[in-house]
Amino acid sequence: MKKLLLALTLWSAALPVRAQDPRERVYNYEILKPSHEAKPPVEGFATERIRENLGRSLTARPAPDGRSVHLSWRLLESDHPEIGFDIYRRTDSNDELLNRRPITSTTDFTDTGPAEKASYRIVPRYGDRRLPASAETEVDLAALRTGKPYTAIPVTGRVGKLGVGDLDGDGEYDFVVRTPDTNVDPGVQGSHYDSVYTIAAYRRDGRKLWEYSLGEGVEPGVWYSPFAVYDFDGDGRAEVALRICPDGKRNERHRVGSGTEYLVVLDGMTGREIARAPWIERTPRLGDLNRQNRHQIGMAYVDGRTPAIIVARGTYRAMLAEAWQLHDGRLTRLWRWDGDEENPVVRSQGAHNMVAGDVDGDGRDEILLGGCMLDDNGTLLWSAGIGHPDKTYLTDIDPRRPGMEVLLCSEISNDAGRGVCCVDAATGQQVWNIGTPTTHVGDGMAADIDPRHPGLECFAKEDRKAGKASRYLTTAQGKQLENRPVPDCRNWVWWDGDLLRETIQGTRIVKWPDETVAEGIEGTILLIGDLTGDWREEIVTSVDGELRIYGTGLPARDRRTTLMQDPVYRSYLVERSQGYPQSPVPSYYLGEK
Repeated sequence: MKKLLLALTLWSAALPVRAQDPRERVYNYEILKPSHEAKPPVEGFATERIRENLGRSLTARPAPDGRSVHLSWRLLESDHPEIGFDIYRRTDSNDELLNRRPITSTTDFTDTGPAEKASYRIVPRYGDRRLPASAETEVDLAALRTGKPYTAIPVTGRVGKLGVGDLDGDGEYDFVVRTPDTNVDPGVQGSHYDSVYTIAAYRRDGRKLWEYSLGEGVEPGVWYSPFAVYDFDGDGRAEVALRICPDGKRNERHRVGSGTEYLVVLDGMTGREIARAPWIERTPRLGDLNRQNRHQIGMAYVDGRTPAIIVARGTYRAMLAEAWQLHDGRLTRLWRWDGDEENPVVRSQGAHNMVAGDVDGDGRDEILLGGCMLDDNGTLLWSAGIGHPDKTYLTDIDPRRPGMEVLLCSEISNDAGRGVCCVDAATGQQVWNIGTPTTHVGDGMAADIDPRHPGLECFAKEDRKAGKASRYLTTAQGKQLENRPVPDCRNWVWWDGDLLRETIQGTRIVKWPDETVAEGIEGTILLIGDLTGDWREEIVTSVDGELRIYGTGLPARDRRTTLMQDPVYRSYLVERSQGYPQSPVPSYYLGEK
């Protein structure tokens, strides 16, 4: 009897070593045609799709020669396909048109003879019609040449997470930060920090707008403190949605297992509370404190027109999600999903991020919750049944197939090869799998890094703590590429002029396998995204007391609508403020043909 009790004690103590509870693996089965109670389609308040009102974001950076000024600006989805741009440089004595013909092939320009101090503006034109000019961008040439290769925004402390949104309605992105950068994982028993998280907002010019304490009831960890920045009510300015627990009390291990939890929405300019609603409740079905405290916030257009706030609780056991609408200063719940109410039951398929996009072509967003996809009305669309995936990617991996695919990288040991697999985003039907037994695939990525193969390469790696260090690299069709270096999965960026994606290694930006295209990136990477200038991406890092925004000064080869107007790409950026970091990808194929 004593031996049995000892064995049970050791078994239960070992459960947190792996996030996935072995007892929940009985739910790892494929569901492609779920049976559930019918729910009506969602009808939000918007009569047409609410979109971010983005400006041109004219940006000046040093050119690679160290003398010239590189200018870039946004191409918008509302622009005519044949639109061109004129560039003007204004000094104290002159207002000069710099280009001979309208620029139509790119949305960038290099001023090879810049003035010491000048202001630039761009004027869009279509035929003989001239459209409103961009806001002017002032350039001090001496400061540009001798300064750092980034734009700095002073902040208090060291930032742990970052969200972006247009807080003031001027058409440009501002910043919402969470400090400090300490983090306790719910699965690490007995560890804690005494810090209390604070959310703060900064305009893009560096002016601090407000700050908001999350209080003692929210433990300092990424799974306790999700927040999302977006214009949820369609007023032209972004709000901040977050989880709070104002009356939670910590136990002797500094863990919070009680207290009232809320979904709160703050005004992006003032930090004033607009509305609140109950957060998804605690329930024993979620498991222990590790599994209780897995929270997420996302955004989805579940009616095709109105942005909804998506909140979720549970990853490794029971999974719960709700959709909320913010309208006229009130939060209204649109639907609730409980995986235990599906037939068959859906458990243990959650990931560390969610992403939304229209996968079935009905004009409404579905929501990818790890290894399962929720339909726009809050019912299960499909479940891959591979167990908890540490990484998921929704995008057009294989452009030769219709629609999008999902790359799944599963933490669960899998002898059938589905530890790394690709499924059809609309149906969940398996497209391919790695065909190799896996133990704990902890990371993955889909990016075009090798132009010799059509589509995005897929790569993943095992977590060493599970006793295996294998890496996998495949084509978009699942063919393993042997005798080729497998890159790291984190921090991929479109930086230079081609459509192959680069990765960040230390301070270098590297084109696979090992070509340095830029250097000098410093700090902890918080976000990668198309924030300013043309479609190529910026890198935002954190150092003590500062955000640093790095952008390319390399000439472009073509022009593309800003990636931020792609719904899937924007959804990834909303999610970047929480969970594990993932590089954003659009709904369409973006790579070499």
